[in-house]
Amino acid sequence: MVVEQTRDAVLDLLASLSPAQLDKIKAAFDTPDHQEWTYLPGAVPGLALTELTPVQQQLVQRLVSIGCSERGVADVWAVMDAEVIVREIPPLPPSGEWEGSVVGDRYFLRVLGDPAGTEPWAWRLNGHHLALHVTLVDGAIAFTPQFLGSNPAEVLTGPEAGRRFLAAEQDLGFQLLNALEPDQRDVAIVSPDAPDDILTRHDPVADAKLLHKGLPYGDMTADQRQLLSLLIGQYVGRAAGPIGLQTWQDITDQGIERLTFAWAGETEPGVGNRHYYSIAGPSFLAEYDNTQDNANHIHSVWRDVRNDWGTDLLAAHYAMHS
Repeated sequence: MVVEQTRDAVLDLLASLSPAQLDKIKAAFDTPDHQEWTYLPGAVPGLALTELTPVQQQLVQRLVSIGCSERGVADVWAVMDAEVIVREIPPLPPSGEWEGSVVGDRYFLRVLGDPAGTEPWAWRLNGHHLALHVTLVDGAIAFTPQFLGSNPAEVLTGPEAGRRFLAAEQDLGFQLLNALEPDQRDVAIVSPDAPDDILTRHDPVADAKLLHKGLPYGDMTADQRQLLSLLIGQYVGRAAGPIGLQTWQDITDQGIERLTFAWAGETEPGVGNRHYYSIAGPSFLAEYDNTQDNANHIHSVWRDVRNDWGTDLLAAHYAMHS
């Protein structure tokens, strides 16, 4: 269902674009920069949201709402809200239209391959603190790499003071850490100092060996496991329901007891308290850091160790058609 809806939404969007817009948004699926991505500010390949008409913007919103859950959609647009706040520029109009906005020039949409054909294809939305990569192969879908970040993590002054972004990713992390017994904390806390950024950065292929092992799920109590599951849910729950359910199935099939939770940095929240955690297993990898701008600047990433960019799906496709 999600695959068909995604295809229809992209085809409707492409049909609405001018030749000049199509030149910017379309690329071959095997383009050399297929797996290049970033969450840093600056232009990336694709069509800037500022170049879309209001009707086209609504089609993009429809596309995002198909790939993401309701909460995931809210998180995606909140990234842009945070960008408005940190840059002290006028907010987006209530309609959500980006045409002529300062923020929209930092986010770019791209379609790789032909969604009307039978070969693999993909769409992505990239920009500062935002990376959605959706790959579709033979009726299946992959949703990673996926990155959401926010600066600020909490608005400290002005009319939106007190508003927080990606709050549950932080709160659940601290809840799990503080639910651990002393001997468990000794294993989970791998360093008193948090790294300056996520360790896998925007590498095309996520290397789980870069992460500390931490405390295994299998060594946690039932209550602690529940907290870890809720924390994982903050990441996989950003995707549309069927995608999230498939991710949970993959985690279970690969051995949920093999997941590990690692922490670095301060163990209590607060201004200037830099902190970081990772969750890693045979198929799932997530990282979170809040270290920059006096620990008021969040990065969070979800990677599929086996199936980023639809790697597993593509291998099966090409084996079948070789």
